Parts: sequence; structure tokens; C-alpha cells
Amino acid sequence: MTHAVQPGQIYRSLGDPYPYREPRRIKVVGKPGTTPGLYGFGKVQVVTVTGNGREIRQRRIELTQLHATATTETGAKRRTGYALETP
Repeated sequence: MTHAVQPGQIYRSLGDPYPYREPRRIKVVGKPGTTPGLYGFGKVQVVTVTGNGREIRQRRIELTQLHATATTETGAKRRTGYALETP
């Protein structure tokens, strides 16, 4: 299932949060790179969102790591990547 990744969306990490107490959250801050052959193709700029809402650690990640839900199309629980928390 594909979904539109847009700036401002918040995602939470899937799988074991160790060494943290809760899953990490990231925020999309840039538009996905969609022009083949250019640096950043298939990636999107994100920042980590801390517990108090501060944005730190800006970086690019693969679009394939961002999912609309925490489950697969067959209903299995995802173990990697990030699930959409706020559209």
C-alpha cells in the first residue's frame, strides 16, 4: 500500500524501542525526491522529534521506510520502518 508522504507528517518507529522507553518519532520536513538521477531520489528529509517537541538530527531516509500503517497488507505486524502517526 502506498501513501502520499508530505511535509509535516509525524511517524513513529516500529519494532523494539531499545534502548529507549518509547518508540522514536520523526517528522517529514521536505518533499520526497522524485527526479531520477538526482541526489536524494527516493528519499525524504526528516528530523527526530524529542519528547518535548524539539526537532533534532536532520537527515534523509528512504521512502520505503515510511508506512501508512503498522501492519502489512496481510495483517502481520511490521517490525521495521516507521508508521504514520499524524497525517
